[in-house]
Amino acid sequence: MPAEPSVRIPLPVEDVFTTLADGWLYGLWVVGATHIRDVDEGWPEVGTRIHHSVGGWPLTRQDTTEVRAVDPPHRLELVARLWPAGKADIRLDLVELEPDLTEVRMAEQISDGPGRLLPSAAQDLVLVPRNRESLQRLRALAVGRSSRTRS
Repeated sequence: MPAEPSVRIPLPVEDVFTTLADGWLYGLWVVGATHIRDVDEGWPEVGTRIHHSVGGWPLTRQDTTEVRAVDPPHRLELVARLWPAGKADIRLDLVELEPDLTEVRMAEQISDGPGRLLPSAAQDLVLVPRNRESLQRLRALAVGRSSRTRS
């Protein structure tokens, strides 16, 4: 079982999920995603994809992230291509701790390609710090968007 870094966001769970549900924002909070090229209509419905680039120029690689399951506003499950490592299964759980306080937990595990041969503990050494930073970025983005819409 992969480690699950988490972050507490001082917003209602629906507001946090709204930020996740905007696929055009993916590149602003997901560490490694550098350019959103397209977002399928209907995102985040099951089977829809975000078409993005990863890595720094000029070594960028075009990849996609697809919705495997969704239960708004409590869960979003994704399959991300992680060239050259393979694919990763990602689960974001949103838990309402209080009416204006949401905990977001993120679990990621490489599920296909050569990266899946790494033991979970070794995967966590790479993925957990990256996911902690992604969650901090998500927090800042969600709070910033919410303060603008409330003004």
